[in-house]
Amino acid sequence: MTTRDSVRQRPAVRRIPVVALVVYGIALLAWVAILRRWLPMPGGEMGMEMRMSDPGVPEAMALEGGVVGIVLYLVMWGTMMIAMMYPSSVPLFRLYDGTLREASRTARFGRLGALLGTYTLVWTLTGLVPLAVNAAVPIAPLAADRGPLLFGGVLVVLGGYQLSPYKYRCLDRCRSPFGFLLTYHRAGVVGAARMGWAFSRFCVGCCWALFVLMVVAGSMNVLWMAGIAVVLSLERTVSWGPQLARAVGAVAAVGGVAMLAVAMV
Repeated sequence: MTTRDSVRQRPAVRRIPVVALVVYGIALLAWVAILRRWLPMPGGEMGMEMRMSDPGVPEAMALEGGVVGIVLYLVMWGTMMIAMMYPSSVPLFRLYDGTLREASRTARFGRLGALLGTYTLVWTLTGLVPLAVNAAVPIAPLAADRGPLLFGGVLVVLGGYQLSPYKYRCLDRCRSPFGFLLTYHRAGVVGAARMGWAFSRFCVGCCWALFVLMVVAGSMNVLWMAGIAVVLSLERTVSWGPQLARAVGAVAAVGGVAMLAVAMV
């Protein structure tokens, strides 16, 4: 049986398989870890003066903690990505699992683990970007002194990207796991890792501007995390996701311009 035939036999994956329950369970545990504050972060003078949910504070504390602080920040960031990105990626994991029905249990576990592990690793490493930005331009003092200007500028960037063609090229791949597998399916564990790399690139391309907004609003602000997670999940899973993405872009652009205008008066 060819890979194309395996992917096309979709009725076998319409039920909720174990892989979907496992992925949802991992995402739920990640949310619990965040809400219960099980994720350690290095302390310091800044941690005593400002809250972890304030803009730029987790990044500044991580840099202040050196290598240990950066590692702990990446653990925190990776956990947030699991909580926010796993649920909307379940359709791909389910469909890929359906193509492995004839593989042995060991082979199936290895390939699913490679796909999920690569996807998680890429999203975890994106946490280096806010750290690098904060090292060049500290976000916490900038947000304290020029909060409306900073937030308005990020909203304009978000609005522009949400309305850009590249956003929708990436969104189309994220919304069509069937089409993604037909194009990018590769055999074996290494092939599964390559698929995870390809899919994560499309996901990052689809969602990066929303995460810039989250960092500026406060990367440990649970309310912003939850709101952005809902938006990106709906964009990727419901029939009116592209329309929602455009609406978010238009509102963000108008709101950003208004905030910049007020800040410059």
